[in-house]
Amino acid sequence: MTPAPRALRIGNASGFYGDRFDAMREMLTGGELDVLTGDYLAELTMLILARDRLKDPGAGYARTFLRQLEECLGLAHERGVRIVANAGGLNPAGLAEAVRKLADRLGIPVRVAHVEGDDLKDRYPGSLATHAYLGGFGIAACLWEGADVVVTGRVTDAALVTGPAAAHFGWAPGDHDRLAGAVVAGHVLECGAQATGGNYAFFHEASKGGRDLRRPGFPLAELHEDGSCVLTKHPGTGGFVDVGTVTAQLLYETAGARYAGPDVTARLDTVRLTQDGPDRVRIEGVRGEAPPPTLKVGVNRLGGFRNEVAFVLTGLDIEAKAALVREQMTDALAKSPPAEVRWDLVRTDRPDAPSEETASALLRLVVRDPSQEAVGRALSGAAVELALASYPGFHVLAPPGKGSPYGVFEDVYVPHGAVDHVAVLHDGRRVAVPPAQDTVVLDDVPEPPLPQPLSSGPTKRAPLGLVAGARSGDKGGNANVGVWARSDDAWRWLAHELTADRFRQLIPESRELKVTRHALPSLRALNFVVEGILGEGVAAQHRFDPQAKALGEWLRSRHLDIPEILL
Repeated sequence: MTPAPRALRIGNASGFYGDRFDAMREMLTGGELDVLTGDYLAELTMLILARDRLKDPGAGYARTFLRQLEECLGLAHERGVRIVANAGGLNPAGLAEAVRKLADRLGIPVRVAHVEGDDLKDRYPGSLATHAYLGGFGIAACLWEGADVVVTGRVTDAALVTGPAAAHFGWAPGDHDRLAGAVVAGHVLECGAQATGGNYAFFHEASKGGRDLRRPGFPLAELHEDGSCVLTKHPGTGGFVDVGTVTAQLLYETAGARYAGPDVTARLDTVRLTQDGPDRVRIEGVRGEAPPPTLKVGVNRLGGFRNEVAFVLTGLDIEAKAALVREQMTDALAKSPPAEVRWDLVRTDRPDAPSEETASALLRLVVRDPSQEAVGRALSGAAVELALASYPGFHVLAPPGKGSPYGVFEDVYVPHGAVDHVAVLHDGRRVAVPPAQDTVVLDDVPEPPLPQPLSSGPTKRAPLGLVAGARSGDKGGNANVGVWARSDDAWRWLAHELTADRFRQLIPESRELKVTRHALPSLRALNFVVEGILGEGVAAQHRFDPQAKALGEWLRSRHLDIPEILL
């Protein structure tokens, strides 16, 4: 009987373009690894890289990655660690060539390959960047053929793990359960320190318990041939790994029970988490289904131009001051009003305040228009001209500028066969990656059975966050808020109390929007998707928190009648 391949130790050194620069060195020197991944791409990042490439056709990739390799490529080669990163962005071929030149200059004999085929810009005239989200089998092909470094453009975040796992264990596209386990591992790893205590709802409790959260280590997974894994981190690094931190990351930027991707659809309602020792969480039981018949494509285009000004209102009569300047600005812009005008009064002031800053509120005006002229000089001139002719104490945080372009992100979908997924090997050979054949259209999983409600008893008005954690994020114009309970009793209450209607009551912005609730009993969690709350996506800066990063914390701060037994 052939023994199962040894576990694959795969770590992460970047959760976004701009993440901790030293993380690559820390992961390479902190303990044993087989593969080190780096996730550098997000919806906003693709727009940033598109602007870079407009200025320089040779740009379009994450330059930070190249600088990290300057310090660490030799170290990775000495330790036999393969590096897989999506830092290629809009120009994976250009980054691969830059890595080869770097290796030659440093005298390090590494084989560099890349994956391409995601770029669909030519099919969408007028877009700045249009990219399909590819799966992991292009990465696997590069590794099968001996690549030491693989760079890609737009692949799914989890593909950085499914690719190396498929290459290591010899998985085929039909190994759905195994691939689904790798997808879940990849999703937990992809955002770096968010799995090791970063951005964690119960950080204060963890700090009081002796956990050092000043510099969380980056995560790694010990992935097994059956698709199960243990999520951990290098010994001696900061932060911590427990069922709570892993649950939080599992819920991040997901929706229902089916987590669909180009390689497989992972069933999040089958995930089982158990503490497997200090800083070790076992993830097992993940079931997989065939992927959907289409690939997600992200289209970034210019939405127009925006400008803003924040008026500072201090002391008494805040509402009256806001009304006056709003009327004045409306009159001044009446001849050629911008296409979109938004006012927000943020009451940061307090009575009898001990400082001028705490006595002040902010009135924020944001304008958008297809024409830069409509949001530029017209706005800045109108605001500046009020300096001596408006409310008492008039001043602004900063004078408005000329107006700046903003991007819009939207999802479209194409058949797998519409994309030429190609692995470009270190020796120049091009290997076509076949499109997924075993695909299926699947509906949302029906609402699962919920636990019996918690027995009635005395309640106390208190913040939701005393009994539940949350993590939120963005997907285009939508936001998701994952909420989880840390005990069975808290889950019995949460599952029945926090309905979609109650969510709308607690988050007034969502009252006119579609809110869908998904229950995940195996995680004692609820996931809410709020459609349209982010307008046209993060680059459009539609709201105060344009990526909904703190939406979950706002929800946790809202007060409900909570059973005293839970407090």
